Amino acid sequence: MYQTPSCFSVTALLTIFALVAGGATLSASAQTPPANSSPAAVAPDDAKRDQRFARWIADFSTTARAAGINEATLQSAFEGVRFIPRVTELDGAQAEFTRTVWDYLDSAVSAQRVVRGQDRLLQARPAVDAAAARYGVPAEILAAIWGMESNYGSNTGDIPTIDALATLGFEGRREAWARGQLLAALKILQNRDIPREQMLGSWAGAMGQTQFLPSNFLAYAVDADGDGRRDIWGSIPDVMASTANFLARSGWQAGQPWGQEVRLPPGFDLALADGEQRRPAGAWANLGVRSMDGTPLPALSDSALLLPAGARGPAFLIGPNFRTILRYNNSTSYALAVGLLAQALAGGAAVQTSWPRDLQALSRGQLLALQTALNTRGFDSGTPDGMVGPATRSAIRRYQQSVGLPADGYPTLELLQRLQ
Repeated sequence: MYQTPSCFSVTALLTIFALVAGGATLSASAQTPPANSSPAAVAPDDAKRDQRFARWIADFSTTARAAGINEATLQSAFEGVRFIPRVTELDGAQAEFTRTVWDYLDSAVSAQRVVRGQDRLLQARPAVDAAAARYGVPAEILAAIWGMESNYGSNTGDIPTIDALATLGFEGRREAWARGQLLAALKILQNRDIPREQMLGSWAGAMGQTQFLPSNFLAYAVDADGDGRRDIWGSIPDVMASTANFLARSGWQAGQPWGQEVRLPPGFDLALADGEQRRPAGAWANLGVRSMDGTPLPALSDSALLLPAGARGPAFLIGPNFRTILRYNNSTSYALAVGLLAQALAGGAAVQTSWPRDLQALSRGQLLALQTALNTRGFDSGTPDGMVGPATRSAIRRYQQSVGLPADGYPTLELLQRLQ
């Protein structure tokens, strides 16, 4: 995943800017391009980009000094920092937002992942159970997040976190966010929780076996094994306690389920199943909503109905803990996958209602066209961006109601064609 740029190290350029900014001079070895590097062979555009990147790093270093980052940390962090083109390519292409929910769940909650998860949960049981007891988060939920984020620790990412965040900050689309995360990463290095060469993770700067962003690491990471370091890369006790601490402090309610699959009665007003309208579970029961096996609905005082695949797919009753999982990753598909994977790890039932697999996912361009058409007809979906969020789903529902269609808020090719 990590691509070495075709140019020589940005460090040589950085040295010049660091001197201008009043920072410490980098080591002589860092100022010398690798022997096999040939600046004359570097593409002009790449060379100019690397010069701009070095200036960005120098400017950021000034900000970091003012925030209390010392010169030794800056030297360690930025001595070999590189721009990674692949990071900018991956930005905005998360699978949670670009695939149908059933396609996403097919891999996220596959039989192989369930079997592997049950085995890994057995191996890590003491650490998982200790975290579950301390923070009130079920062991299976912790294991499900572990499975979703790194396939139970087998794929934590190999991109240097400093390089990834510097690339995102320099690229500019999310510069303010990336600068904040990069500063947090420098604080982690300064605290000596992890050395620079071992601070590896995803293209977006998420780190460790449950993929904490640096700011979340500073706020929620826990030294559960007592070795003086918060090690979410190699210490299972630290991984589990940190993850449980994040969920507990984000609103997890002990003793409550995340939700469950339910049946809706014939003629049910689908506009109520938008995932936002909250009622006690008893109120949904009074409207005819039933569990799949006929048992009483869970005693959720603040629950909502969710139709992740529209009227033809499964329906779920979701509670506050589902919304807490969204704090970990703000994707309905992700939160649903965590809940269903946890359910499977505990030996529970899979989704019983069939998914509408004949429906194809709309492309980014088609979603842009759909949003534009909705806006043109007076159903405000916000600024068209090709991403389906609450505003787009609300606009779809209003349009569906206006033409007598089931108001499930789900974007389909048929709906797009009708709008056009």
